[in-house]
Amino acid sequence: MTLVYLFMALAPALALALYIYWKDKHEKEPVGVLVMCFIFGVLICIPAGIWNSGAFEIFQFDLDADDNGLLISFFMAFFVVGLGEELLKYLVVILYAFRKPSFNEPFDGIVYAVMVSLGFAALENIFYVMEGGMGVAIMRMFTAVPMHAAFAVVMGYYVGLSKFYRGSRRTEKSVKGLLYAIFLHGSYDFVLFQDDIPFLTLLVFPMMLWAFFLCRKAIRKHLDVSPFNPLRR
Repeated sequence: MTLVYLFMALAPALALALYIYWKDKHEKEPVGVLVMCFIFGVLICIPAGIWNSGAFEIFQFDLDADDNGLLISFFMAFFVVGLGEELLKYLVVILYAFRKPSFNEPFDGIVYAVMVSLGFAALENIFYVMEGGMGVAIMRMFTAVPMHAAFAVVMGYYVGLSKFYRGSRRTEKSVKGLLYAIFLHGSYDFVLFQDDIPFLTLLVFPMMLWAFFLCRKAIRKHLDVSPFNPLRR
């Protein structure tokens, strides 16, 4: 049963990684760099967990409680979980992938950001599935793991723009991707924290649809402007 849980925990992250690799139609990224991005994503799950656990203890925030309050939930969702996790992913992309010669088209920002985020999601998912079982595995297969990828697509879109932007606001474009990822992640977690307010919890479904719409649009835009796109030659 443990092996089944492990497979169910890893399957969605690996499937999404293969999907993004397949979407990179014009020039595939080196597998070694992609694997390293995934591994770095796994590793940053550890400091993120320490950061989240420490903040939850300091502010006495209990995910299973029904009386955390809107203000504390907002703070924990945006300024603890969202900020901490997305900042760590962003740093890996900027400090590792951004400098690689293989980062030679805007779409690569999406590819590398997604690989980092899916490495993070894979390890996080193992913890949740081993504790919660098959029901949790199935639920997170269609919610948390794809949303981690969605946050990364938005972040990677702007990192890709900044890589090839020649103006003075290059860093600003990159940071904008980080801020959007934090906003999406924080919004998603905030509504999930509201177990005692069903209306807010139900907002997660239109939020997911909106995030996936943004992802599809971002992917299409970067593929269209790729210098390796034969239609642009």
